[in-house]
Amino acid sequence: MKPFIIIKTENEDLEKQVSNLVSALKTKSTLALLALGLFINFTSAAQDLPLANGQEYTIGEIEVTGNVSFNEQTIIAYTGLKKGEKIFIPGDRISKVLKKLWDVGSFSDVNIYVTNIEGNVADLELEIQEVPALANVRIQGIKKKKQEEFIKENKLNKGTKVTENLLTTTKNYIQNTFKEEGFLNTKVAMNTVPAEDTLNRNTVNLVINVDKGERVKIEDIEISGNEAISDGRLKRAMKKTKEQKFFRFWKRSKFIPEEYEADKQKLLSIYKERGYRDARIVSDSLIRVDEDDVALHIDLEEGNRYFFGDIEFVGNSVYTDQELKRRLGISKGDVYNGVLLEKQIADNTKPDANDLTNLYQNNGYLFSNINPVEVKVYNDTIDFEIRIREGKVAYFDEITVVGNDKTKDHVIFREMRTKPGHKYSKEAVVRTVRELGQLGFFDAENLTPDFKEVDQNSGTVDLEYSVVEAGASQIELQGGYGGGGFVGTLGLSFNNFSLSGLFDKDAYRPLPMGDGQTLSLRAQASTYYQTYSLSFSEPWWGGKKPVRLSTSLQHTEQYFYDYRNREADKDRKFSISGITLGLARRLTVPDDFFVLSTAVAFQHYNLSNYNTGLFTFGDGYSNNFSLTLGLTRDNTFSNPIFPMGGSKFEIIAKLTPPYSLFNDIDYANLGDQKEYQLQNENGVLINSQGRPLRDGEDPVPDQAKIDQEKYKWLEFYKIKFNGTWFTNLYDKLVLRTHAEYGFLGAYNNDRGVPPFERFYLGGDGMGTYSMDGREAIALRGYPNQSLIPVDRGVMSTATDNDGATIYNKYSLELRYPITLKPTASIYGLTFLEAGASFDDFKDYNPFQINRSAGAGIRIFMPAFGLLGIDFGYGFDPLPGESKANGWETHFIIGQQF
Repeated sequence: MKPFIIIKTENEDLEKQVSNLVSALKTKSTLALLALGLFINFTSAAQDLPLANGQEYTIGEIEVTGNVSFNEQTIIAYTGLKKGEKIFIPGDRISKVLKKLWDVGSFSDVNIYVTNIEGNVADLELEIQEVPALANVRIQGIKKKKQEEFIKENKLNKGTKVTENLLTTTKNYIQNTFKEEGFLNTKVAMNTVPAEDTLNRNTVNLVINVDKGERVKIEDIEISGNEAISDGRLKRAMKKTKEQKFFRFWKRSKFIPEEYEADKQKLLSIYKERGYRDARIVSDSLIRVDEDDVALHIDLEEGNRYFFGDIEFVGNSVYTDQELKRRLGISKGDVYNGVLLEKQIADNTKPDANDLTNLYQNNGYLFSNINPVEVKVYNDTIDFEIRIREGKVAYFDEITVVGNDKTKDHVIFREMRTKPGHKYSKEAVVRTVRELGQLGFFDAENLTPDFKEVDQNSGTVDLEYSVVEAGASQIELQGGYGGGGFVGTLGLSFNNFSLSGLFDKDAYRPLPMGDGQTLSLRAQASTYYQTYSLSFSEPWWGGKKPVRLSTSLQHTEQYFYDYRNREADKDRKFSISGITLGLARRLTVPDDFFVLSTAVAFQHYNLSNYNTGLFTFGDGYSNNFSLTLGLTRDNTFSNPIFPMGGSKFEIIAKLTPPYSLFNDIDYANLGDQKEYQLQNENGVLINSQGRPLRDGEDPVPDQAKIDQEKYKWLEFYKIKFNGTWFTNLYDKLVLRTHAEYGFLGAYNNDRGVPPFERFYLGGDGMGTYSMDGREAIALRGYPNQSLIPVDRGVMSTATDNDGATIYNKYSLELRYPITLKPTASIYGLTFLEAGASFDDFKDYNPFQINRSAGAGIRIFMPAFGLLGIDFGYGFDPLPGESKANGWETHFIIGQQF
C-alpha cells in the first residue's frame, strides 16, 4: 500500500487514502470510457452529500498514476471530477466515483488520495492498477484435444483480461467437466506469471495444472423400499451405473453423475411398465467409501399397482375409435404401463414407429396433437381420455436441397418421396432420408430434413434437405492369398458418374460426375491368371422410373497351376470371355422395398491343353447362355456402411435353357456310340493303352469327347437365398444376423452338374478370379476355399478342391462404431460363424458344420472403400486333418461381409 500523508485540522487527522476498491469485471475500451465520462459530465446533477465528518473542498490538481493502457485525461473525464469543483471529503460524490471505476472492470485496485490541502483547495491523486491481459496459456496434465476445448469454451484468448472471475469460472468449468466424466477427485491449480513484454504492457502467462486422478468407482449399490421388483432387476435397469464385480472386467463401474440421473429414470420406468404409476425415489445418497470408491443408496416408494380402465378417444373424426384402439394396442384390464402408453402415443426413439402420432402424420396431419389424460382413478383402476386435436391437413409447398456441389439436383429429386403439392407424410420424409443415404453420395449421418415456413393457417410446410457430399469414387486395392497364390486387385469405381458429360471439357474433375451412374474398371491378377472387366449402370434408365440398366464385359486368362512346385504352366490355358446385360426395377407390391431384377449373360470358355479333375476335355470349348432372376427386399437404415436397423433378403435363380428336352441326345448312352469311343487317328477303336481292340474286347468310352458334348452348352439351374437382419441392441451396438444357402442342380441327371458355377467355401471371400461363375463364400477361421465336400466318406484334401454344389452358412456379428465421420467410418466387431459345403443332397447334413469365432475391425474411407482385418479361430479340422484348424488372419480390402 502506498504511504499516505496526515493533514492536521482543528477537528481531526485526515488520511490521504480515502478508499480502496478491487474489481473483476470485463474491460471497456478507451473510446467507450471517454464517451461515457463526457456523457455523465453533461447529465449528472446529483447533489454531493458529506459522509461522517466530511468537509467541503474545492478540487485543485487531479493526477492519475499507475495507468498503462488508458490515457490520463480519459480516466479523469470518465470520473466526472473537474478542477474547481466543490466536493465533500469524505462524501457521496467520491463514493460514486469509486463505484464507477469499480464497474469498469478494467482495474484490479483503485485508490483516491488527497495529496495536498491549501485552505479549502485539495489536490487529488487517482491511483489505479490495471487488470493484466493474457499473453499465453498453458494447460498441463490432459490431452491436447481437451486443452483446446477448455481454451475455447472459457475464451482464454490472447488479450483477455485475467480477472479473478475468469480464473474462478475456468477452474470450476474444468473440475465440473471431469466430474461429469466420473473424475470426482479432479484437482486444478492456476498460477499467473508476469510475461516479458517489450512494449511494457501489463500481461501475464496463465499456467493451469490439472490432476484429474482416477475415475471414482461404485463399490456398492443398495436399494431399499422395493418389494415387487428384485434388487437385481432394478440394478440391471440402470445400464451405465453398475457396482464393481470381478466378472465385469469389460466395463468399469465408474460413477458419472449425468448417467446416474438418467439411470434413476430408467429404474422408475421399470415400475411404470409393471403398473406402479406412483413409484418414486424418496431419497438417494452418495457415500464416499474412500478416495477412489463410493457407495450409492436409493430409497424407493413403490406405491400401488394399477390397471387400465376405460380408454375413450375425444376429438377424432379422421379415424374411428376402433381404428385408434387397434393402433393403441392397449385394452381395459391390462396392467398399467406408462412407458408403453407413451410409446403408443408417440415413440420418439423410432421415426417410423407404429404409433398414433405417426398414424396421423403419415396421412397429412402434421399439426395434430395427441395427449393422454387421466380422468378418473378409483381403487386400482385408471380411466383415460386420449384427447386429439387433428388440425388442418398439411401439404408440402417448396422442397429444396442444399449442400450438393457435385451431385446434380435431378439425381436427388428423383429419389424423393416428398413432392410439392403432395399431402404431408412423415413416413415419406423418413424414406427420403433413408434412400438418399443409401445412394452412397452423401454422408448418411449428416443428412437432415429441415422444416421451413410451417404455416398452420394455410396448411403448408416447406422442406429443405441438407446434404454433405461424400467421396463417391473409389480406388479398389485388394490383396490376399487365395486358391494357392497371392491375389491382387486394382479397380477404379466412379459411383456418381455422368455419361452425358463425356463431351463437356468443363465437366472433367477429373471425370464427369453428378448423374448417379456407375462406371467400374477392374483388373485382377496372380501368378496364374489375369482377369479384366468393364461395367456401367444407369439407375434411372429412361429418366422416369427407377429402372436400373447395367452392362458388363469380362475377359479372363487362366493357366494351369502346379500346387506342388508353385508354378504356372502357360502352355495350358483356360480363356473366358463374357457379356452381361441386366435390368432391375423397384416394385410397388407387396411394398416398395422390393426390387425385381433380371439379367441375360453369355460366356464362352475355351480350353487349350487344360486337363484337370473337372475338365476331362483338355482341348475344347463350352458356352454358357443364362438368365438370372432376382427378388430383393432391402429396408436397411440409411447408412449403408453401418446400418443401425432393418433387414435385407434376396433370392436369386440362375437358369440355362433345358437343351436336353429338345436336342434328342441320349447322354446316358453316349459311350455306346462309336464317335464317342477311343480311337486312333485312322478311326480304329483302341483301348486305354492305345492298342487296337482285339476280338471280344469292349470299346472304351472317350470321356473327353463325351464331356465335350455334355458341356458344349452348359445346362443347369442355380438357386441362392440370403437374409440379413440388423438389430439395434443398445446405443449404437448392432447385432448382424445372417444366413445363406446355395444349390446347383441339373435338369438331366444323365448330363449331370457342369464343372462351372460351383461354390468354394472358406476364408475371406476373396480369390473370385474366374469368370466361370464360381463363387467364393467367406467363412472366417479357415483358409480360403479350403472347406471342400468329403466324397463318400473318403477324406479329401484342399488340393482336390473341385467346389461344391450345395452350401449353407450362418453368421452372428456384434458391431460397434468407433467413428462414423464422412472422412472415415470405423467400427469393431466380434463374430460367430458356421457353414459347410456338399456334393449333393444325399450327403447334405445341416448339423455337419465348420464353426469359427473371432474379432475384427473395419475402416471405410470414401477413396479406398472398405478395409479390415479379422482374427478367426476355426474350431473344426480341415478335410483330411484331425486337429482344429486354429487361428487364421484375414486381411480384407474392398470386401464387405
